[in-house]
Amino acid sequence: MIGRLLPLLLFLLLGVLLAVGLTLSDHKTDLPSPLIGREIPEFRLPLLGQETDTVSQADLIGEPFLLNVWASWCVTCRIEHPVLKALAASGKVRVIGLNYRDARQDALDWLQQYGNPYALNLADTRGRIAIDFGVYAAPESFLVDASGRILFKQIGALTPDVIQNEILPRLQPMAGSP
Repeated sequence: MIGRLLPLLLFLLLGVLLAVGLTLSDHKTDLPSPLIGREIPEFRLPLLGQETDTVSQADLIGEPFLLNVWASWCVTCRIEHPVLKALAASGKVRVIGLNYRDARQDALDWLQQYGNPYALNLADTRGRIAIDFGVYAAPESFLVDASGRILFKQIGALTPDVIQNEILPRLQPMAGSP
């Protein structure tokens, strides 16, 4: 009899352990970034759809911004997109897009279909700048202060909770700075 119940008991124990482990923390954001507190990597990238115009990291410095790594092929990017649109519409922080390893026309069509929350959209067609940022996969976002230092990294989709509890509190100390 115990021999028959043992597999069931082991299965239930594993289920309980899994459930407890999943509630301990949000594991997607537990990966530390060595770039937190450091300046953003140097780059010069073309603007998506305006490839003759380029932007460098120096062009972005002067006011805080959220750099959002996205792609038209990224399913999770579609899920987070309404959150980005709401954040951009709020005017609380400038949202900059980093289009990651995407075909130009696919990215432009995606923005046409879902809306463009980005003040600027940089085209990283080969993904080299994303590698310099330590990007694992789209979407990822980086909150950068006015001096160009990375304050926060979100791996995975931005949610209203992340905006409220991680992004906005980090912007408040900068409200009085130039």
